[in-house]
Amino acid sequence: MTQESSRGKGLLQALLWIALSFATFYLLFFDPWGLHPVDGWLQARLGYHTGEMEMSHGTEEEQLWTCPMHPHILEDGPGECPICEMDLVPINTGEVDQAVRQDSTVHINPAVVQNMNVETAIVERRDLNQEIRTVGYLEYDQERMVTVTTKYSGWVEKVYVNHVGEPVERGQPLFEIYSPELVQTEQELLSAIEYAKKFDITSTEAGRRASALADSARERLRYWDISSEQIDDLERTGEVFRTLQVVAPASGLVMKRINGLEGMAVRPGMEVFHIADLRTIWLSVEIFEHQIAEIGLGSKAEVELTYFPGDVFRGIVRYVEPEFSPATRTLRMKIEIPNPGRKLRAGMFATVRFHPTASKAALVVPTQAVLRTGQRNIVVVDLGDGRFAPREVTTGHEGGGDVEILEGLQEGERLVTSSQFLIDSESSLQAAVQKMIANRSGPEDH
Repeated sequence: MTQESSRGKGLLQALLWIALSFATFYLLFFDPWGLHPVDGWLQARLGYHTGEMEMSHGTEEEQLWTCPMHPHILEDGPGECPICEMDLVPINTGEVDQAVRQDSTVHINPAVVQNMNVETAIVERRDLNQEIRTVGYLEYDQERMVTVTTKYSGWVEKVYVNHVGEPVERGQPLFEIYSPELVQTEQELLSAIEYAKKFDITSTEAGRRASALADSARERLRYWDISSEQIDDLERTGEVFRTLQVVAPASGLVMKRINGLEGMAVRPGMEVFHIADLRTIWLSVEIFEHQIAEIGLGSKAEVELTYFPGDVFRGIVRYVEPEFSPATRTLRMKIEIPNPGRKLRAGMFATVRFHPTASKAALVVPTQAVLRTGQRNIVVVDLGDGRFAPREVTTGHEGGGDVEILEGLQEGERLVTSSQFLIDSESSLQAAVQKMIANRSGPEDH
């Protein structure tokens, strides 16, 4: 019994010792009554704080200073930037923390905004005009080209215009032709006139017949393109002209002439001369499929040629081909251009600009205000007082340095048109500043 009592007493003492040890450890390290018996000693040697931590930045905001040009510079007080020697500006960590936590809104010190050279523009509602540029070449106006031919057989005896490209005026003699048919018709006209003079054409049958023969001869000459002036000369002189002059039916340039024309026998329908009227000229251009909706008959165009620097010619689309080219997927158009002084010539190359109205009464912003990520279009809205917010938008037509906004903006809002990436960098910097502040306070707070 004595041995069993000894064992029980030893076990009880061991249990008491263990309980006392746990109680002592709990009182010293967990400090339920806030007595801090070893707080100073542990904190000084181990960096451990057994009581409630007092946040050095929880009661008041820390004031930091940064450089407007080098925002990664952070100092505890004012001074000069070690890089560019600019004066440091204050940055309020409380404001930074608030801006970082307010969704995507960014708050930047106005001094920093000014140094960033941030430019803005107002969202406007107006017509959006596109600019479509293409190139083309000049050619003769197909509606103002004439062919000189004869409606009778004959022989060319004299030629007055001998060179291709030579300018001619309407009524100017081109060549003289001898035709037995013409001579015979001239003789019939003169004979009918002489015969009619012997009778009273109003009262006698013979007089009426003679007058009818004369009218028939005149009409036949007119059908052969003999001018009224030439017929009047024939009747006035009473002499048969062995040869008759063929004159230019229009003013322009001689584009084609039969070689060796003098002495040549010609027959009806033979193209002797080809004349192009240069009062207007055509410009042939090609446009792509996606542009055909903006350009059509009657569209106005501005034309510039390197041959005449500073001169702008204006024309109108007069003809559109009915189908696209299968090789180039383009559609050919003809632009009619007035040609004062006839200084525009076929074969010249020209630059053409169209300015169609792509959208009427649209919300329009400068193109540089839109950041394109490939999948989304983003703009930065200036909310005032140094606050900026990115916003996703849906874009429409684009042209003339502007872009149409279909969704995401309202008229009158102000957008950032430059330094958007600096604002994005400043936004990222604010988050970095918070981390740096947290790192600074870490050794003291923990």
